[in-house]
Amino acid sequence: MQNPNSKANMVKLTRRDFLAGTAALAAYSLLPQGTFGAQTAKPKSVFKGVRIGCITYSYRDAKINSAEDTLKALLQNGLSEVELMGGPIQSFAGIRGRSRPGETAAKPTDEQRQAQLAKCAELRKMYNDAGVNIHIHKMDFGPSDEEIDFNFQVARVLGCVGITLERSEEMAKKLAPFAEKHKIWVAFHNHTNNYPVMDKPDPILEHGKYIGFNFDVGHYFAGSKGLSPIPVIEKYRDRIVSLHLKDRTADGGNLPWGMGKTPLKEILQRMSKEKWTFPADIELEYQVPKDSNPVAEVGKCVQFCKEALA
Repeated sequence: MQNPNSKANMVKLTRRDFLAGTAALAAYSLLPQGTFGAQTAKPKSVFKGVRIGCITYSYRDAKINSAEDTLKALLQNGLSEVELMGGPIQSFAGIRGRSRPGETAAKPTDEQRQAQLAKCAELRKMYNDAGVNIHIHKMDFGPSDEEIDFNFQVARVLGCVGITLERSEEMAKKLAPFAEKHKIWVAFHNHTNNYPVMDKPDPILEHGKYIGFNFDVGHYFAGSKGLSPIPVIEKYRDRIVSLHLKDRTADGGNLPWGMGKTPLKEILQRMSKEKWTFPADIELEYQVPKDSNPVAEVGKCVQFCKEALA
């Protein structure tokens, strides 16, 4: 079984992707470099070998929607790893969202798709030049095979090892052949009622060797009424593409980190000890204080991780 974070599973560009990227780099050279250029100190959020990142859903209440503003927030938080939501990708690359019921949209031409991939290559370069690695994206899958395949192409051009979505047996069956074709993982995110199975092999993994988990340790802790997520991580360490970190209580509440009961410190320390290389992404879900904002609160979570791994 290939580890999602092994060197052998690093994303390789196809010739088509390379041509799209070449066009993007030419366009990128015309952009102003003052904001994200070489003058800006690059972040490094790898503490004692643990890759700390953030899902950009965390910035939602700050009305940070564009790719550029999202990058600014990541840099302000000192984060070099990110799970990038679909909104910033689609707005930057001109990718239309899923059609609403009863709505019909013209199918993009090959030229339009190539232009969109070129913009994705430009987006990747902007982030990478600033010191941020897009390890996963979370852009919705369309219903057609062409739209599904295109989503994997976007992941490849962005440099992602995987795509995340909510857990679904139906989607695991549907996406497994595409994941294997592109050698890009599909990482299913759990909530409190559908977390990975512990007493036997999890059946969702049987659909393909590139089916894995975006394991939310806070949801697991609340849904299991206080069980430690560490045994789950140990059991599925070769099929975990990333973690979501949040602090919750056994009865379900989301709290500022350190006020709940989820063993976040122990998880981070175990990751360091065992040299597990999948990223651990902050997901800000507790209520932001009135005198604060999501960027400041994500910063507190980053500091928690630093101190836990000091």
